[in-house]
Amino acid sequence: MTVALILAVILAVTCVVAVALPFLREPEPESDSLDELDERDRRRLELFEARDRALSALKELEFDHRTGTISDDDYRTLVGPLRREAAHALQALERDGAEARVEVKNEEGRPTGGRT
Repeated sequence: MTVALILAVILAVTCVVAVALPFLREPEPESDSLDELDERDRRRLELFEARDRALSALKELEFDHRTGTISDDDYRTLVGPLRREAAHALQALERDGAEARVEVKNEEGRPTGGRT
């Protein structure tokens, strides 16, 4: 009976180690170097950051207004410019995305307009 118990413990420990081993290994990175962003990627990143800042400010303003920290008049004064800033960033991102899709289609040799 004790031999069977020892074998069962050894088998259980072996199974746990075999299952856990892939999670304990550090993955090997392909390379540690970061690629430099080109001008388009840098612009998109700036637009994403502008969008996030504006939406975050709108969310905070809305929260402050609902909790009574900001009066109705102050809220009306502040909400317009923040909405315009968020809309401007979103429109710029949309335009940039549309331009990127057109360039990809042109590079693939697909027609960009009209029927053939």
